[in-house]
Amino acid sequence: MNSADQVNSRRVQWVIALLVASTFFMENLDSTAIAPAMPYMAASFGVLPVDLHIGMSAYMLTLGIFIPVSGWMANRFGTRRVFAGAISLFTIASLLCGVAQTLDQFVAMRIVQGIGGAMMVPVGRLVVLRVTPKERLIQAIAVLTWPGLVAFILWPPIGGLIADYLDWRWIFYLNLPLGVIALILTLKLFPAEQDQSITPFDWPGFLLISGALFCLLWVTEVLGRTDIAWSQVMLCSVLGGTLVLLGLLHLRRAQFPVIRLDALHIPTFRVAIVGGSFFRMGISAVPFLVPLMCQVGFGMSATRAGMLMMAVFCGNLVIKPATTFILRQFGFRRVLLVNGFLNVLCITACALFTADMPLAWMSLILFIGGVTRSMQFTATNTIAFADVDHVHMSSANTVFSIAFQLAVGMGVALGAIGIRIGERISTVVSGGAAMPFRVAFLLVAIVALLGLYDSLKLSPAAGQHITGK
Repeated sequence: MNSADQVNSRRVQWVIALLVASTFFMENLDSTAIAPAMPYMAASFGVLPVDLHIGMSAYMLTLGIFIPVSGWMANRFGTRRVFAGAISLFTIASLLCGVAQTLDQFVAMRIVQGIGGAMMVPVGRLVVLRVTPKERLIQAIAVLTWPGLVAFILWPPIGGLIADYLDWRWIFYLNLPLGVIALILTLKLFPAEQDQSITPFDWPGFLLISGALFCLLWVTEVLGRTDIAWSQVMLCSVLGGTLVLLGLLHLRRAQFPVIRLDALHIPTFRVAIVGGSFFRMGISAVPFLVPLMCQVGFGMSATRAGMLMMAVFCGNLVIKPATTFILRQFGFRRVLLVNGFLNVLCITACALFTADMPLAWMSLILFIGGVTRSMQFTATNTIAFADVDHVHMSSANTVFSIAFQLAVGMGVALGAIGIRIGERISTVVSGGAAMPFRVAFLLVAIVALLGLYDSLKLSPAAGQHITGK
C-alpha cells in the first residue's frame, strides 16, 4: 500500500470512528435527556410523572435482553448490514416516540428503540475495533468514549431546556437528521463482508443470559427508586444469580454458545471487565449524587446544581487531547493505578462538600474528577481490546458491552443504596441533611478503590504494542 492509500485508509478509519461515536451520541441522548422532561411528558399523556419511569426502564431492560444477541447477529449477517439496520430501527423508533399520544404507545416505541440500541452500540464498536490497527487503538477508543462521558453531564440540563422552551418531543426528533446522515455514511463507508458465520443460534444460552441480565438490571432499577420494594430486590437477585450460574455452565459446554467467554482468559481483558466494572460503578454514581446533594443537602436550585456539573465536563474536555501522550509516556498499568487512585480521592473529596464551601473549590474538585474520569475510561476501554485477536473480537466486544451496561446501572443503584445507609446513620449521628450523601460518596469511593486491585496484577509491559513505547 503506497503512502496515498495509507493516508486515505487512515482517514476512512477516523471517519468510521466518528460516525460510530455519533450513533453512541444518539443513543445516550434518549437515555439521559428525558429525565428532566418527564413532568411535561406525563402531562401530555395524562399520567403522573412517576409513571414515566416505565419508559426509561423499558429501554434499559430491552438493552439488557438483546445485547447478548449482537455478536451473533454481526457474525451471521455482517456488521455493515446489522449496523445500518440498527440505525434505521433506532431512528424510526425515535420518530414514533416523538409522535406517541399515550403512555402505552411511548413504552412500546422505547422497547423498539432498545432493540435498535442493543445492536447499534456494540456492533458499531466492533466495526471500529476491526478496522483500526492496534497502534491507533488508543485514539479510536478515545473518540468512542467521548459520547458516554458527555451524556451523563450535558444531556440532562439540555433535555430540561428543550422541555421548557420547545417541546419534549424534540428530544426524540433531534435523532432524525443524525440518523439519516449516519445511515448514508454507513452504507458508503463501512466495509462489505463476504464470509458470514452460519452457526446455529444458541436459544438456551440466549434465554439464560438475557433472563439473568433482565433480573439484575431490574434490581438496579428498583434500588434507584425512593420507595424500594425489597421483596422484588430479593426475588430478582436470587433468580438473576441462579440464571447467571446456569448460563455460565451452559456457555462452557455448548458447541456454539451465543457468547464465547474465551477472551476472559486474556489478563488485560479480564482486568478491564472485573476491575473496570468496579470503576464504572463508582464514576456512574457521581453525576447522580452531586446534583442531589447540592439540591437536597445544600438547598441549591436545580439549575445551579446542574451547572456545577459542567466542571466535570470541562475536565473531560481538557484531558482528552493528552490521553494518548500520557498512556505512551507512562504505560497502562501505571496510569490505571495512579490516575485511578486520584479519581478515588476526588470522589472522597465530594463527601467533604458543605453548603458554605466556595463554588470555586467544589468546581476544582469536580474538574479534577472529570480529568481522572476521562483518563481512566480511555485507559480501561483501550486495554480491554489490546490483546484480543480478530477471531475473538466479536465475543469479547459482546461481553464488554454486557459488563458496561450492568456496571452503569449498578452505579446509580450503588449511590441510592449509599443514601439509604446514610439516612439510617443520620438518625444516630448528627450530620445534617447532607449526611446521607456523604456516606454514599464514601461507599462509592470504596467500590472504585476495589477496582484498582486488578490493575496491580497487570504486567508493567501491558499494552506496550499499542502505545509504541
